[in-house]
Amino acid sequence: MKFRLGLIVGFALGYYLGAMAGRERYEQLNRYLRKARRSDAFETAVDKTKAVVDLGVERAKDLVDNKVNGHSGPVAVPGTTPVSKSL
Repeated sequence: MKFRLGLIVGFALGYYLGAMAGRERYEQLNRYLRKARRSDAFETAVDKTKAVVDLGVERAKDLVDNKVNGHSGPVAVPGTTPVSKSL
């Protein structure tokens, strides 16, 4: 899913930049983008994206802190059930 989203975003960005050759189409795309940026859906998506990034940063910091402080065991991830190894 991430690859597909990246592919679509990359295609859209390439199309946008490629459209600069046609000034009229470029201006039309700019109007659409300005309109989209002012929408509530865009603001919601931006807020959710920021929250996901912040959560990822916090988890990465915790992981680094655990490794630096000598904790070599598995790191608990919220929402998962710990699994114990028994031989």
